[in-house]
Amino acid sequence: MKNPIHLLRLLALLGAALLAGACAPAAAQQPLEKAKVKNVVLVHGAWADGSGWQRVHELLQAKGYAVSIVQNPLTSLAADVAAVQRVLARQNGPALLVGHSYAGAVITEAGNAPNVAGLVYVAAFVPDAGESVSSLLEGGASPPVQPSADGYLFFDAAIFPQAFAQDLPPAHGAFLAAAQIPPAAAAFEAKVSQPAWKTHRSWYVLATEDRIIPPPAQRKMAGRAKASIKEVRASHAAYISQPDAVAQAIDEAARASAQ
Repeated sequence: MKNPIHLLRLLALLGAALLAGACAPAAAQQPLEKAKVKNVVLVHGAWADGSGWQRVHELLQAKGYAVSIVQNPLTSLAADVAAVQRVLARQNGPALLVGHSYAGAVITEAGNAPNVAGLVYVAAFVPDAGESVSSLLEGGASPPVQPSADGYLFFDAAIFPQAFAQDLPPAHGAFLAAAQIPPAAAAFEAKVSQPAWKTHRSWYVLATEDRIIPPPAQRKMAGRAKASIKEVRASHAAYISQPDAVAQAIDEAARASAQ
């Protein structure tokens, strides 16, 4: 061996390189895993407002999520989509978009925003392109509505508690009826143009005791969208009467959307 000193130097350099590789952060040695979606945007449906999400909001916050609640004007589908988009624009990172009832149509259109990671439908309509809430109601029992002179739909307050929220205490159902926000008939008639569920993963919370959207219709719409279905024994107001189950479904969707 002509130059043992040179050889020793080479071995020392090789050892240092191997040691540096062993001490490198795991992220530098392995592909990065997608982080769990931490933002959730909750969207209410017709005859309701965002306050109905309160318990779901609290449960998701306790799990570490940043939760935003949209207050839809319910004056038109376009106005409601715009309200959702404003809130989505404020998110720090990807967001899971959650809609109840009529808001299923809203998130189906608004869900095309670039930061939407997935869609969760809660006892909601899931329209295809060219469909509206009104067209999905055709052939079925329509809600008992009382149109106003300027085209807004009030839900018959005497029927509301047992039709919309029969699994809530009667006083709570009566309050929801008294506090209802009537949607514009035009919002139900507006057609979806580009269904986000065709390009995003989706999940569906199916309310098995729903008296507004029949469970078979929910199952059909969820199946068409290839949504993962979670059944919950609840009325149409599942997000109020079964907040634990709904929050759990949203948490599961957030975790799955990162896979």
